[in-house]
Amino acid sequence: MATTEELTIEEVARRTGMTVRNIRAHQTRGLLPPPHVRGRTGFYSREHVARLDLIREMQASGFNLKAIKQLLEMTPEGATEEVLRLERVLMAPWEEESSEIVELAELQERFGADAKAARKAEDLGLVVPIGDGRFEIPSPSLLKAGEDVIAMGVPLDHALSVMHKVRRAMRNVAQEFVRLFLRDVWRPFVDAGMPQERLPEVRESLERLRSVAWEVVRPTFQTAMTAEVEEAFGKELKRLG
Repeated sequence: MATTEELTIEEVARRTGMTVRNIRAHQTRGLLPPPHVRGRTGFYSREHVARLDLIREMQASGFNLKAIKQLLEMTPEGATEEVLRLERVLMAPWEEESSEIVELAELQERFGADAKAARKAEDLGLVVPIGDGRFEIPSPSLLKAGEDVIAMGVPLDHALSVMHKVRRAMRNVAQEFVRLFLRDVWRPFVDAGMPQERLPEVRESLERLRSVAWEVVRPTFQTAMTAEVEEAFGKELKRLG
């Protein structure tokens, strides 16, 4: 075990927020190593607590017990806390802004959306209905950008159509970065038996993925936008001449 600290099952339950019954069930399923038994009492360690925290957080993230067991079976002894840190980085949202709640009347006033446009905005995830004529706005800055585009004279349906294409393109870009990480960082790590000493390196690589992706996407888009504007307006000027 990672430490000599000894805890009874009741103390583990208090630390993890789980019931004693659930802890024993996880142990029966092979998700938790057996405690060290002295006399008639089983004693648990911080490693057990870290494993239970990992199980709870992964369940909350949508992983089933079979997938969790597979991950734990690959986890080196004493490395559960580091795997928990990796899981938190993996599941942390990439969005940095807070969502907002707005009334239907405000949306109609800002965008003048009809029923068809409203459904398209929902399909794109720009607005999320939460009942009682209210909507959650996951990215207020993105909605504000749409408002600015409309203020330029662009019809709402045209703006939503472009948003659909941009969303699809960005998903493709994101998939490429994730494939890159899986192919060149994660899978070699798994194939090597998930050595404990490399866990911090893998976690740091995942943490850097966000900034690296933005460092690549932003200048690439700026270069592409410059080229497109020059080409498009060059053709327009020739046509006018």
